[in-house]
Amino acid sequence: MLSLIEHLQFALTVDASDTVLRDASLVVENDRIIDIGPAGQVAGRHQGAKFDRVIDGRMLGICPGFVDSHVHLSETLSRAVFPDNLNTRAWVFHWAKPFYAHITEEDEYWGALLGITEMLRCGTTCFIDMGSQYDPGITVRAMEKTGIRGITGRHAADNPPAELPRGWTQEMARHHFFPSTEAALTELEACVRKYDGALDGRVRCWVNIEGKEPCTLELHVGAQKLAERLGVGTTYHLATSIEEARVCEDKYGCWPITRIDRAGGLGSNLVIAHGAAVTDEEVALLARRGTKVAFCPCSSFKLGKGATAIGKYPEMVAAGVTLGLGSDGVSASGNMNLMRQMLMVAGMFKDARMKPDVFTARQALRAATIDGAKAARWDHEIGSLEIGKKADFILFDLDHIEWTPFHDPLQALVFSASTASIAQTWVDGKALYSEGKVHGIDESALRKKARELAAAAVVRAGRHKEDVATTTTLYDSGN
Repeated sequence: MLSLIEHLQFALTVDASDTVLRDASLVVENDRIIDIGPAGQVAGRHQGAKFDRVIDGRMLGICPGFVDSHVHLSETLSRAVFPDNLNTRAWVFHWAKPFYAHITEEDEYWGALLGITEMLRCGTTCFIDMGSQYDPGITVRAMEKTGIRGITGRHAADNPPAELPRGWTQEMARHHFFPSTEAALTELEACVRKYDGALDGRVRCWVNIEGKEPCTLELHVGAQKLAERLGVGTTYHLATSIEEARVCEDKYGCWPITRIDRAGGLGSNLVIAHGAAVTDEEVALLARRGTKVAFCPCSSFKLGKGATAIGKYPEMVAAGVTLGLGSDGVSASGNMNLMRQMLMVAGMFKDARMKPDVFTARQALRAATIDGAKAARWDHEIGSLEIGKKADFILFDLDHIEWTPFHDPLQALVFSASTASIAQTWVDGKALYSEGKVHGIDESALRKKARELAAAAVVRAGRHKEDVATTTTLYDSGN
């Protein structure tokens, strides 16, 4: 299949020079970009070519597909269930885990399908999912149906609390917490060997663990070492809040990132989710180790993680740390919309520090595209519009109120546009979202099914009651 998109008003390539092309054309052969440049030059290079498809791009703009660096697809049915007066640890221990305790494999599949559908509508073409509570194959089935690209795994932990809090179940503890570090790593390796490279390479499977207090130090370090041996990545939650950092300091005399590094657990194949509580010395440490960070602005705002108060995200970028953007789960951030994350990250630090040149629109777009691709260890194939890379991109409808008028497409994309003006989302040279729908999905039936499953799960988990705890002391002492 040979496709030409000609006379695009602009192309934000996000290459090494952040080249912006005007009156641009793009040629796609099967799943790859084989040419991109000024329309006249591209036309000259393809005189006489017989295109299977020609798209008039005169009222379209293009940018690389977004890469969501941290998402929980198994959490999608919990949208707007948890209140907004929780800190991170209470949110996890008294709301998220009881909800997970009552999510079935069927719930996970439909939640993953729903989340992927939302991502495609929002221009996300690749993601790093924290993983299934049961088996990565559940997410792989949803990916097969939709055509999206992504990374998933088997969610794992090995350090359960001595007594299960209200709402947790013994069944959940058995499939959530492995009996030992060795048992967890054995299962994680089996998952990687089974699923990595599935669906013609659109699926990658990593050695993913939960991270933080529910995981021993041995599992943190072991996951990174196992991933290194298998040639894949690993991701987990760490330094997610000041509360976590203080608990870690009380127990071990240092903050979380320093603790992991002292045990030899940081590496270039690790993506730390959140990384809100980080010292200046740890910023330098992350840069030296090549460890990546997935920043989730909406989640930080809702849970009060302290991105603008204690966060070192601009310092990370300045130090050379690869920083991707994540949507987290819908119960933590409310959405799977990376355009909203871009808007927030391009403004929150300017306002908090009263410095308008801190974390610019250019940096926001890179965090949502090429830097997310670097975090995913996929930047040689996705994340920018360049010859030889996969044809993963977004087409924007510029005959839209959000784009009327505009001069600088980057400023308009980050500060003016929303997902409402996304016309098409392409992955592997195919338009997976166009004409207002995600192809291959009966969205009406999907929404109906998701509402039914979610309502039942909320009641099973007891999250509809008014006396659920909003504070916690779990893991404050002991292991």
